[in-house]
Amino acid sequence: MKLLFNTNFLYSPMDGVVAVHAPATVANMVCGFDVLGFAVKEPYDEMYIRFTDKPGVTIINLDAYNLPTEPELNVAGAALLAMLEEIPEPIGFELSICKHIKPGSGVGSSAASSAGAVVAANRLLNDRFSKQDLVRFAMNGEKVASGVKHADNIAPCIYGGVTLIRSIFPLDIVPLTAPELYVTIVHPQIEVRTADARSILKQQVLLKDAIRQWGNIAGLVAGLLQKDYALIGRSLEDVLIEPVRSILIPGFDQIKQLSKEAGALGGGISGSGPSIFMLSKDEATAKAVEQQMHSVYESLSLDHHTYVTTINDTGVRFVNQ
Repeated sequence: MKLLFNTNFLYSPMDGVVAVHAPATVANMVCGFDVLGFAVKEPYDEMYIRFTDKPGVTIINLDAYNLPTEPELNVAGAALLAMLEEIPEPIGFELSICKHIKPGSGVGSSAASSAGAVVAANRLLNDRFSKQDLVRFAMNGEKVASGVKHADNIAPCIYGGVTLIRSIFPLDIVPLTAPELYVTIVHPQIEVRTADARSILKQQVLLKDAIRQWGNIAGLVAGLLQKDYALIGRSLEDVLIEPVRSILIPGFDQIKQLSKEAGALGGGISGSGPSIFMLSKDEATAKAVEQQMHSVYESLSLDHHTYVTTINDTGVRFVNQ
């Protein structure tokens, strides 16, 4: 009998368990604060869920992060509780989580947990809810993490690929086609809490800066749809958020400069940081960018992890089904 995950606490497929891989995501895509995001193939969290006789949500941690197991304090638990509010019959879920996406890393750790939980639970429920419903439920997890309901990590995690969040209230999600892009991510081993990164942002901006930002967002979307790499590169500019948040990330300016010199189209802060991402047209360039990232953080004697991956067109993926 094949077991699901390489952990010390395992279920087999005969236990009525739905198992998923919930991917990391890159939010904002530089200029698209809270409105653009994409999923990546690595890293991802491993999660599995089953029905229990006890109504409500039971959380089991299979990793060393010691995250809350009280459902209302756990991002995945909060998402499932929101789902249960719209189910008339009494239902109990037992959710086990083995996180490989470090909390506070800036690559959608809370979104992976929230989205993975509701996608897996929905399969147990014979896909009762739509993807948009699942995003709506999972946003409750983001509120636990940051105090704000936002969907720029949640939507690509559930829909896959690149997504545009045209509106939160009412929720309006637009999946976008994109050319093949390689993604290089570096995660310096420091933590930037999303709530803290939001608290330092300016509440008012100059009209000229807003106009420039709107042009970049429109250019980036057009570049993706038209598969215009040059336009994508020109549009990966943020004049509102990055200048403020980048001061929280050691070596940011140097990494961005050296990555572009190595051939990257561009990039910036992943979500609220501290991770930094760069987009490239091919794998060789993406790996050259990775070496530049290594060189910067080695010179700063700062521990870090890197990933060279691609855009994940699937989002949360079912395992062994």
